[in-house]
Amino acid sequence: MRENLNDLTAFVSVAREGSFTRAAAQLGVSQSALSQTVRGLEERLGVRLFTRTTRRVAPTEAGERLLAAIGPRLEGIEADLAALRELRDKPAGTIRITASEHAANSILLPMLPKLLPDFPDIKVEINTDYRMVDIVEQRFDAGVRLGESIAKDMIAVRIGPDVRMAVVGSPAYFSRHPIPKKPQDLTGHNCINVRLPTHGGLLPWDFKKGRHELNVRVEGTLIFNGFPQILNAALAGMGLAFTLEEVVQQHIAEGRLVRVLEDWCSVFPGYHLYYPSRRQPSAAFALIVDALRYA
Repeated sequence: MRENLNDLTAFVSVAREGSFTRAAAQLGVSQSALSQTVRGLEERLGVRLFTRTTRRVAPTEAGERLLAAIGPRLEGIEADLAALRELRDKPAGTIRITASEHAANSILLPMLPKLLPDFPDIKVEINTDYRMVDIVEQRFDAGVRLGESIAKDMIAVRIGPDVRMAVVGSPAYFSRHPIPKKPQDLTGHNCINVRLPTHGGLLPWDFKKGRHELNVRVEGTLIFNGFPQILNAALAGMGLAFTLEEVVQQHIAEGRLVRVLEDWCSVFPGYHLYYPSRRQPSAAFALIVDALRYA
């Protein structure tokens, strides 16, 4: 049996949107026509693909299997067709990128004025998020993360230098607490923790000195889900912060923060742009990659 590609596209859209209404709007068809298309596909396959309630549409087990089988292939076809269309046109289209707030401000935003004025048909959508986003499922073209946190099945392009973490506290904080000499001393300090979405537990503080590596679970009275708040709390004297060296350099130079345990903070891979290995880059996406590539 050979199914119509439009019918399979309709099924995938409904499965991902979880709604016939949203899928119909995305595909530019009426809701009734879309429902009829999916119902016809179910009849031909002889299985029910969706469980429908008044509030929710969810794939059945058969629907989940079909989505896993054809979803990535349809994305590949769409990407290939888009790439072919761009062969006859100048680079155009919307490139969606997910990145942390720091990566967006320090890497992505400085690149845009250098590229976009020459290519007015390219649009760049940047979504700032601390979650480890599944860029395929969320339909992003690429993501930006630190090099050591990128999945192995992705193509990774370095877009920034190596980075280093720093442990810092305010002079007011250290007027009340001793300077830690080694990571183990942090057990006696009020450390500001971070719990990132999708990560679950509190992020440990990783240290390395020579061949010695330590993974320290710190304790404190404050927990945030973003790094700007951690920095502000440290500046206010509320505890020790563990953050990117680049973020606190100016504060250290001007005396607002004091750095400790510097000899235990080693260099590690900086920001990378990553995207699926099966993706066929469009002309617009290739321009973005080239503009961001770190020499």
